[in-house]
Amino acid sequence: MDRVILHSDCNCFYASVEMLHRPELAGKPLAVGGDPEARHGIVLTANYIAKRMGVKTGSALWQAKQACPDIVFVPPRMDLYLRFSAMAREIYAEYSDRIEPFGCDESWIDLTRSIGMRRSERDPLRSGLEEGYHVAREISSRIKKELGITVSIGVSWNKIFAKFGSDYKKPDAITVISPDNYRDIVWPLPASDLLMVGRRTAPKLARIGIHTIGGIATAEPDILQSLLGKMGLILHAFANGQDSSPVTHEDYRAPAKSIGNSTTTPRDLETDLDVQIILMALSESVSARLRKHGFKCRTVEISVRDNGLYHFSRQKKLSSPTNITDEIMQAAFTLFRKNYSWEHPIRSLGVRGTDLVTEDIPVQLDLFHSEQMRERRGKLDRAIDDIRGRFGYFSVQKAFMYQDPLLMDLDAKGNHIVHPAAYFHG
Repeated sequence: MDRVILHSDCNCFYASVEMLHRPELAGKPLAVGGDPEARHGIVLTANYIAKRMGVKTGSALWQAKQACPDIVFVPPRMDLYLRFSAMAREIYAEYSDRIEPFGCDESWIDLTRSIGMRRSERDPLRSGLEEGYHVAREISSRIKKELGITVSIGVSWNKIFAKFGSDYKKPDAITVISPDNYRDIVWPLPASDLLMVGRRTAPKLARIGIHTIGGIATAEPDILQSLLGKMGLILHAFANGQDSSPVTHEDYRAPAKSIGNSTTTPRDLETDLDVQIILMALSESVSARLRKHGFKCRTVEISVRDNGLYHFSRQKKLSSPTNITDEIMQAAFTLFRKNYSWEHPIRSLGVRGTDLVTEDIPVQLDLFHSEQMRERRGKLDRAIDDIRGRFGYFSVQKAFMYQDPLLMDLDAKGNHIVHPAAYFHG
């Protein structure tokens, strides 16, 4: 039986939920971001009015203000968005038990099994994708009526083209991509529109004359492999609709792969000390969340963006897994010193612990480092966690943080700034 996969994408999700709860903002350009006065955060999403004025997801707040002077910023309320996300998945669950979230605003829905029953009951002559289209219409109508927001839905026989369909027309649209029409719909579009073709991959493809998805599909696989390695073969398969990856069961929960935090700083950072203060605040946030969830990280990653918007990220493999604040901080600062030469002041920083393991994993003892000292540091961190849990973040701080009254005021964990995943990957 041919598969029938939907991909449902809530249109301008955060902004749509905010407009639902703020009717006074109807007809106004709106972006969910942070505090423009304190310069915290970036644009997480904007409504279509703001987008038509040139406001883009991921841009700094001042850039959004330049593009749209009348824009209204509202801070993110993740608890509210997650509640709407859960309600949307409850609707999807009435049509299938195979639902795979892709962020909180998107989900794949595998209708393959339920389609057979629906088709036999209603119209046995309908194809699977035709029945999938009718299910998509029902879901779209219910989301609009029951939640007050809209979705765009792609219908296809694989996950890649289903997602492509949900991106193809927005807002409030349904696109069917079938074995008969995908060459006409998908192939003429830019190569960068294909899932997994990022900002680094697209220029590489362009250098050998591949500018469209059709170009990827019709290229010799050996050429793509020599250019991009294994990813070249994957992209060739995706462009030809050869994606057999399953939609995971709704009860599946992938383990955390990383824990990180990033922030736009209250002022531009101009010295190593400035950077150390912010990296310490971020490292405290990351390490505390690692401990809370019972993880250690084996790799530390930093992300740096200067006030000229030059951006880079770097990783450092650790000699031993850790969730100790000072060890994460030192690894982050070492990466920074090695990779930044202060051509411009810094506007935002991020720290992430990746390559996670459970904190009870056995480790090889290091003859050159005192495990007793590490144990004491770990106990101290947990004691600080306990004090802050009772009396708040500012009840205990490291002394060197007091060297800058403005920067020391950052509670990176309490004011956890949510950035898109792409923030850490350029």
